[in-house]
Amino acid sequence: MKKAADTIGIFLVDGFHYLALFAIGATTVWSAFADFLGMLVKGRADLEDILLLFIYLEIGAMVGIYFGTRTLPVRYLLYIAMTALGRVLIEMGGAQHKTGQELLVVAGAILVLSFAVLVLRFASPKDNVSDRLDYGA
Repeated sequence: MKKAADTIGIFLVDGFHYLALFAIGATTVWSAFADFLGMLVKGRADLEDILLLFIYLEIGAMVGIYFGTRTLPVRYLLYIAMTALGRVLIEMGGAQHKTGQELLVVAGAILVLSFAVLVLRFASPKDNVSDRLDYGA
């Protein structure tokens, strides 16, 4: 009975992972396409728009890596976070014309995330060994 329950449980968990990742992938493609169309209508792409496309690219890469390897590289999450904070930094310094403490906090957060990527790179000399969340094999 335990073996049957384990088999059903693994099937349900795997099914959920694939369904959720397909939804995330489809939503990412849909959102990227909609934002790209918005840039075409606007007639230009701002730096924030380009960084947003990079975020979509990283999310798509994470989904693709998971489908291929069944592992999720943590570094991609850090790259997405750094890119998102870069967008915030540009918006704060550009449109909002903020200076000082707010900019230093965001820049400090990017520095901390960069240090985390560095630690993960040196902690996994065989590339992507210890910096992955393994969801089963």
